[in-house]
Amino acid sequence: MTTLTPAQTEFFHEHGYVLIEDAVDAALLATLKGDFNAWVEESRKHDVPYGEIIDGRPRFDLEPGHTAASPALRRVNAPVEVSDAYYRAMADSRMTDCVAELIGPNVKLHHTKINSKLPGAATAVKWHQDFPFTPHSNDDLVTALLMVDDVTEDNGPLEVVPGSHKGSLHGLWHGGVFTGAVSDEVAADCKARSVLCTGKAGSVCLMHTRLLHGSTPNRSNAPRTLLISVYSAEDAVSYVPNPVPTRHEGLLVRGEATNNVRSIAYDLKLPQKPTTASFFDQQAASGKAA
Repeated sequence: MTTLTPAQTEFFHEHGYVLIEDAVDAALLATLKGDFNAWVEESRKHDVPYGEIIDGRPRFDLEPGHTAASPALRRVNAPVEVSDAYYRAMADSRMTDCVAELIGPNVKLHHTKINSKLPGAATAVKWHQDFPFTPHSNDDLVTALLMVDDVTEDNGPLEVVPGSHKGSLHGLWHGGVFTGAVSDEVAADCKARSVLCTGKAGSVCLMHTRLLHGSTPNRSNAPRTLLISVYSAEDAVSYVPNPVPTRHEGLLVRGEATNNVRSIAYDLKLPQKPTTASFFDQQAASGKAA
C-alpha cells in the first residue's frame, strides 16, 4: 500500500485533517472488532468502571445507564497494553506510516484509547482542541482516529472546523473550573462552520492537535468505535503528565531518537488531569457534555 499522496498531505496542512481509507488491512480490522466485542461482553458483568491502568484509574469506562442487558462501554484506556491487535494497528500499520509522512521522520507515541458510542449512547463530546489537554514544546502532534466501525452521519461522527488549527488556542478553563471544552461562544461558531468526518471501517482521520472538534450522540442502531492514537514528533516534549498514561509512552514507532527538543512560543493554562476514567466526566460535571 502507498502512504499519503501529495494532495492528501497538502489537504492536511491546509485544513488540519485528512481522511484515509484502508489504514489497516482487513484481517487486522476483523481482529480489532473481535477484541472490542469481547470487551463489551465482559462489561455486562460490571456496573461501575473497572480494570486498571498504570496510574490506578479504570481501564474500562462505562457510560451512565450501562446495564448487563444494554451495555454502554464508552472508553478503553491504553488498549495497546491488553490487545496485540490494537498494538499492531498503533505501531505497525499503514496508519503509522501516514502519521510519519506528516510529522516524521522521527515519531513517538503519546497515548492510546478507544472511544465508543454503542447504539443509543448519549455521550457527546463538546468542542475542544486536543493540544490544551496535552501541551508539548511544539505542536507537531497528530491524533489518529481509526474507524473500527463504519462511521455515518447518524452514529455520532467526528465534527471538525477546517483550518482552525491555524488559529488561536482556546482555553478549557471557565470561571476557575476546568471544563474540558471551549466557551459557549466559540462552540456556537464551531457548529456553524463544522463538517462531518465519516468513512468506512478501516479508514482513519488524521487530525492536527490544534484542530477544533467535537461529536454528537449516537442516534442510530449501529456502533461507532474509534481507536484513538496520539503521536508526536520525537523532538516534541510534553509539559504535563499524560492524561492516559501507558508503559508505551515515548515508544519510537518510526525513525530514530535524536534527543533534541524543539520549542515554539504560545501561552496556555495547564490542564487538570482527570481523576476518573476519562475527561467525559469533567465535561459532564461542568455542564459541558450531554
